[in-house]
Amino acid sequence: MAEYSPMMKHYLNLKEQYKDCIIFYRLGDFYEMFFDDALTASRELEITLTARDCGKADKAPMCGVPFHAAEGYIARLIEKGYKVAICEQLEDAKDAKGIVARDVVRVVTPGTVIETNMLDEKKNNYIMSIFKKGMYFGISFCDVTTGEFLATKLTETNNFALLLDEISKYNPAEIICNKMIFDCKEQMDEIRVRFNSYITRV
Repeated sequence: MAEYSPMMKHYLNLKEQYKDCIIFYRLGDFYEMFFDDALTASRELEITLTARDCGKADKAPMCGVPFHAAEGYIARLIEKGYKVAICEQLEDAKDAKGIVARDVVRVVTPGTVIETNMLDEKKNNYIMSIFKKGMYFGISFCDVTTGEFLATKLTETNNFALLLDEISKYNPAEIICNKMIFDCKEQMDEIRVRFNSYITRV
């Protein structure tokens, strides 16, 4: 039975580690995407979907973007609510023994964007953390472009209303939640309806 090629095995191992990201996999002068990532990126970025031999009978769906233009494509994916994992070549192809060493060097999310051309210079780009324990909330906000960091706890009787006020005040691009708040469907539904933040669970 045919196996995936060594490069494709490496890609699939990375994908297993970064399941919630679209992986930009560096191959020479391009970042390539494969399988479901390729289908998604091709649709969202309106770029041509092709295929590549992957060692199996069926070829792997593939699409790619030039590395020198990647920022613009990443910005478009972030704007549409996706996370992007950037996988770079860690050695020169001429020096490689076997496949070129590659690894993810950065994960770009709405709250961790640092490129000025991907940001609105007139407002902060906050990432927020919400930690719920019992009735109480610990919250923090950070703008990674300026280093501004704010944190507090909400221990009043109307905690959730206060939490909504804080989210509204800072309008974070991304919210990271612990399991207790994330599993509270009523509260999370309210946050999703009221705010256009990318939400993930730790």
